[in-house]
Amino acid sequence: EVGVVQNISEIGALCATRGALFHTDAAQAVGRIPIDVRASGVHLLSLSGHKMYGPKGIGALYVRRRDPKVRLMPLLHGGGHERGMRSGTINVPGVVGLGEAARIAAGELAAEGVRLHGLRATLLTGLRSQLPDLQVHGESAPRIPGSLNVSVPGVDAEAMMLALKDDVAMSSGSACMSATLEPSYVLRAMGVGEDVANTSLRLGLGRWTSPSDVDFAIRRICEEALRLRAMTPSWRMSAER
Repeated sequence: EVGVVQNISEIGALCATRGALFHTDAAQAVGRIPIDVRASGVHLLSLSGHKMYGPKGIGALYVRRRDPKVRLMPLLHGGGHERGMRSGTINVPGVVGLGEAARIAAGELAAEGVRLHGLRATLLTGLRSQLPDLQVHGESAPRIPGSLNVSVPGVDAEAMMLALKDDVAMSSGSACMSATLEPSYVLRAMGVGEDVANTSLRLGLGRWTSPSDVDFAIRRICEEALRLRAMTPSWRMSAER
């Protein structure tokens, strides 16, 4: 949600000392940063195709086959597809699309990472030029390129998204929490207060994001943030003190 890269190798090493199997959800990491399941001590890794520009409705589960061999019990029984782990008709077009998306992502990984880091830096600098009190969640930690989660004090996230719905695509939390109006539990767990969590905006930069897109987003977000602040009595009162 905030793009922070967890220390998977350290977690894997800790699991190894306890003899525990280690599964990681790498949907946000695959295609964005290098991953080495062996070096990280990962036994199981799940990924999602659409997160790296593959088809929706397809994903993959890496299962270590030795040192140790991981044994899973199937959830769907029957024909014995997917190496006996999951029965049902295999989604061949989805599998092919996922493989091609992975190939493209691997080839562009290094260059795309540099490009997205640059675009994110431009976006943050532009926003802070007009909103100097803007807060970046996870700013001091390593983050995947292209991910920026910020809070604009005095500006409700839902109001901002409504104001920009025809111009800039953004969210106020993770996609799997988009149906709730509750403040982000991720930010709350990071020690962010409810009032700040309610102002958080999640901005994502991707393969087709251009410098002109970033410039446009900076202009519109700042315009609406300043407009919404001017309409908020409590913010005006605090600004006049």
